[in-house]
Amino acid sequence: MKFPRIQIILACIVIVGCAVLATVLAPRQLMARTSASPSLETVIPRQFGTWTLVPEISPVRPVDPDAYVQPDPLAGKIYSQEVGRSYKDGHGNIVMLMVAYGPVQNYRLKSHRPEICYTANGFRISEKADAAVSYRSGAQPIKMTRLIAARESRFEPVTYWLRIGNDIANGVVDHQLSRLKYGLRGIIPDGALIRVSTIGLPKDVSFKLQDQFIRDLLAAIPPQELRFFTGAS
Repeated sequence: MKFPRIQIILACIVIVGCAVLATVLAPRQLMARTSASPSLETVIPRQFGTWTLVPEISPVRPVDPDAYVQPDPLAGKIYSQEVGRSYKDGHGNIVMLMVAYGPVQNYRLKSHRPEICYTANGFRISEKADAAVSYRSGAQPIKMTRLIAARESRFEPVTYWLRIGNDIANGVVDHQLSRLKYGLRGIIPDGALIRVSTIGLPKDVSFKLQDQFIRDLLAAIPPQELRFFTGAS
C-alpha cells in the first residue's frame, strides 16, 4: 500500500514533534535542590508532650520488595533519610513512628507504601481505608490512609500519609497525578513517608491514640519545618 507523500511528511512532523516535546517536558529540576530537607534526626524530637523515647522497640522499616526477587542497585537510593523510633505516653501506651525522605520521586524511585513494605515483611494487610486528622486550627486536615497489618499473633493498626512535593498523595492515582503535575513544570518532586502504628491495642483505641500522637508530634515540630511533614496545607 502506498501512502500519499503529504501523509508521510505529516507523520514525520508528528513523530519529530513528539520527540521534541518529550525532551522539553522531561523533568530536570530537583525540588530537593530548592527545598532543602531538614535533618530528621534533629527535627523530630525525642521527647514531647507526655511522650518519651522507648529505644528498645523498633518499627518495621521500609523495604524494596523487588530486591527479594532481583537485587536492584537503585533500591538503596529510594530514601536518603530514615528515622524509626518508638514513644511511650504517660499511661504506658506505645506508638511507633517511621519517617522516610526521598529526594527523587520519579517513575522508578518512588516511595514504597506501607502495605507493600509490610507484605514484604510477611504481614497480611486488611481494612484499608481513608481518614483525615486535624492537627492545627485553621489548617487543612491531613489526608491519611489506615490499615491493619497482621502476622501470627501480632496485630498492628497503621496510619500513614505520603507527601509528594507540596501535595499529600496517598493513593496510586493521586501519586501519579502529582508527579505529572510537577513533571509538566520540569520538576522532579521529593517525597516523604510518615507512618505511625501500635501493637497490643484494639483497632479503634489504636487509631484514636495515633491521632493524638500525630497532633502532639506536629505541635512539637519547629514551624519552619512543618511543611516537610504536611505539604502546603
